[in-house]
Amino acid sequence: MTDVWEGLPNHLKLIIVGPQRSGKSSAGNIVLGKDVFDVNENLDSSRTTKCEIGHGVFADRRLTVVDSPGWFYIHTLQDTSEMNKLEIENSLYMCPPGPHAVLLVIELITAFSAKYQRSVQDHMSLFGDDVWKHTIILFTRPDWLGVKTIEERIESDEGLQWLVNKCENRYHVLNNLEPNNREQVKVLLEKIEEMWAENDDPYYERYQIL
Repeated sequence: MTDVWEGLPNHLKLIIVGPQRSGKSSAGNIVLGKDVFDVNENLDSSRTTKCEIGHGVFADRRLTVVDSPGWFYIHTLQDTSEMNKLEIENSLYMCPPGPHAVLLVIELITAFSAKYQRSVQDHMSLFGDDVWKHTIILFTRPDWLGVKTIEERIESDEGLQWLVNKCENRYHVLNNLEPNNREQVKVLLEKIEEMWAENDDPYYERYQIL
């Protein structure tokens, strides 16, 4: 049987994007296996305002993770400040020549309404159309699914179906309540490997869309 890590770059570069309070920073900490990004429980201040970078090692692989500022989940691009838009775009430059994967964090607490969908589409457009080929949806807070599976949740929501289709059915569920569960990180990196192997370009370069 082929080793799941064979063929992967020995230094994986990931950027994490998504709405505010979706669990982005927590997800970054879980992937790295340590507390690198500040996670403040105070809702008035639990917001990343500038790109932050963290490094770690897992399964003999070096990891670089960039946590980017979030946007308000129903804001259009026009509603988001120029400073935030520049910082979100800047996340691509933090791990040259570009990330191997973009992790789009969507928490399962909030219904994926038409406004939410428009907001995600708007803000992802900052990276250009080709970014979807390098994107994996990272669903957080699966405890809110109840007895439903993630597949049942997607099937019952047209917006989530659209999102999953945009990412060519690439998604992963990350349980923020189990930060020490390294198996969920291993499975995520396996999915990144599959996407990496299928893409013509090994990483996403910003200059391609300028």
